[in-house]
Amino acid sequence: MKRIIASAVLASTFVAAPAMADLALAKKSGCLACHSVEAKVVGPAWKDVAAQVKDRVRIVSAIKKGSKGNWTAVTGGVPMPPYSPRVSDENIEKLADFIMSLN
Repeated sequence: MKRIIASAVLASTFVAAPAMADLALAKKSGCLACHSVEAKVVGPAWKDVAAQVKDRVRIVSAIKKGSKGNWTAVTGGVPMPPYSPRVSDENIEKLADFIMSLN
């Protein structure tokens, strides 16, 4: 029984580790200045983005090029600035995957 519990704990650690790494990447990239996973800050909560925006390409584009007018009711019209080239394309892809995984 102890082995089963230990295996379950170890497995959950491997599942949680990528999410924690992606949250750390989001923090390092400056995303948490305007976003959080659960609640609106300046921009929408990422769980809301994941639930409403089913198009990963659209999320990648918004991170790279910035975005305006998609979440006006939430942001009050504050645009999202572009994060490319400040954040690498590889990391933008990781951030988009992280956001999509929250749905």
